[in-house]
Amino acid sequence: MTSHYIDLRVVPDPETGAPQLLGILFGKLHQALVQLRIDNIGASFPGYSNNPRGLGNLLRLHGSETDLKSLLQQDWLKGIRDHVRMTEITPVPQSARHCVVTRRQFKTSADRLRRRRMKRHGETAEQAALAIPGTVERKPDLPYLNLNSASTSQTFCLFIEQKIKPEPAPGKFNSYGLSQNVTVPMF
Repeated sequence: MTSHYIDLRVVPDPETGAPQLLGILFGKLHQALVQLRIDNIGASFPGYSNNPRGLGNLLRLHGSETDLKSLLQQDWLKGIRDHVRMTEITPVPQSARHCVVTRRQFKTSADRLRRRRMKRHGETAEQAALAIPGTVERKPDLPYLNLNSASTSQTFCLFIEQKIKPEPAPGKFNSYGLSQNVTVPMF
């Protein structure tokens, strides 16, 4: 249950901007949630806006007071602690609305879709190009975090979408603290 929250604000410096620091912070949260096998802490971005870098500089973690205390007892902020200002664990306001914070993945590259079609259907490059025109590419306009994959060491964009919901929906979060249907308080 997400009865409490804690805010983690990144503080940029001349060498490192807020979007980069927020990506590093979120990557560390992901690693901690995976290592500790935690699925009852959710994340949100109170500074969210619909533009590519519109996540702001604030990461809010939601959970029970006990779960948040347990996470904070771990040393998961190592290496970024100087760039993070953290609030105390606080009860969620009664007037809070409900919001789903989810990861959105896009199959945006026509070339990638063509290669996939060639592999699956045994087509030539020309046949795949006729079947999949360049106009199928979608340009995501959602805000995102740049993260580094622990398994491949490659950088990728994690697109975030936040949607207000009329009713709270309990459940478990994924290893990013996100969900397709579980809500977190929004205020």
